[in-house]
Amino acid sequence: MQRILIAVAMVTALPTVASAQMASPHNPAVTDPSPRATSNAVQGRNSFTQSQAQSRIAKAGYSKVDKLAKDENGVWQGKAMKNGKPVTVALDYNGDVMTR
Repeated sequence: MQRILIAVAMVTALPTVASAQMASPHNPAVTDPSPRATSNAVQGRNSFTQSQAQSRIAKAGYSKVDKLAKDENGVWQGKAMKNGKPVTVALDYNGDVMTR
């Protein structure tokens, strides 16, 4: 009888645990405050919102970040200024920033 009660409790708790995990996807790059400069964007499912991507690019030393859009590879791309010159900038799912 005790085994049946334990089994019922476990089955009842499973949907709650599964939905909690699905509701809060975790990408350590989103919570890491320090962007890195890199030469190649890594393709992947990007967890950054447009606002987070814009802020992260600005933290990497770019100004006037504009026209950000996520491409088919999950990389945020847009226009910005760096050292007074216009550049095309990108942010991959790792949180790395690069110019193209």
